[in-house]
Amino acid sequence: MALKEFVGVVVSDKMAKTRIVSVDERVYHKTYKKVITRTKRYPAQDIEFNAAQGDVVKIRQTRPISKTVSWAITDILEKSST
Repeated sequence: MALKEFVGVVVSDKMAKTRIVSVDERVYHKTYKKVITRTKRYPAQDIEFNAAQGDVVKIRQTRPISKTVSWAITDILEKSST
């Protein structure tokens, strides 16, 4: 099985070793014939404490690390300006 990878923005960095990453997905709505944006938040592990709030990161699916964490931050694509 291929591991899933997403690109998203870190929206919370208040937990130890865990960051909340918001991922936007654009899908076509069958009934309304419009493109809509769905947002999902993933808890991702960040052992090195490199990612801060506002950073654009790449996350990858991993084995379950805790009850809620099954994702890990692999790359920081863009640092936030603040």
